[in-house]
Amino acid sequence: MNDKNIIGGVVALLLVVGGVLFVISSDSKKVTVENAPTGASQLAQCLKDSGTTFYGAFWCPHCKKQKELFGSAVTLLPYVECSTPDGNGQTPVCKEKGITGYPTWIFKDGSELSGEQTFAALAAKSGCADPSKGILPTASPASPESIPRGI
Repeated sequence: MNDKNIIGGVVALLLVVGGVLFVISSDSKKVTVENAPTGASQLAQCLKDSGTTFYGAFWCPHCKKQKELFGSAVTLLPYVECSTPDGNGQTPVCKEKGITGYPTWIFKDGSELSGEQTFAALAAKSGCADPSKGILPTASPASPESIPRGI
């Protein structure tokens, strides 16, 4: 064998090994709905079911952080992209809704929250369960008079 064949074989081997390592490392970093943050999937589905809509733009860093909060459950969110593909304009649906900043959450009752929101804030506004507490935020707390005594 000559030197060119040896060098060619080594380069090919390195490319194959590098490709395999890349695929393995990419697969290990994939996030699935099954490993989304605790309660994120349930909250995302409830937000969608409650008529809440999340308006954002692909270039918006706050929207990116908001989506990251939901992890892989982001695919369940009722998300509307407001930016035109070139990033220089706004889609007609967002213009019609009067969206002026991102992210904007609009709820079934027409009320809005702007900026990055916590699970607790979204749950409280939508009536969904707060995954950080595991309770419905709209449930009224028991009054002191209704708590049984002596238990």
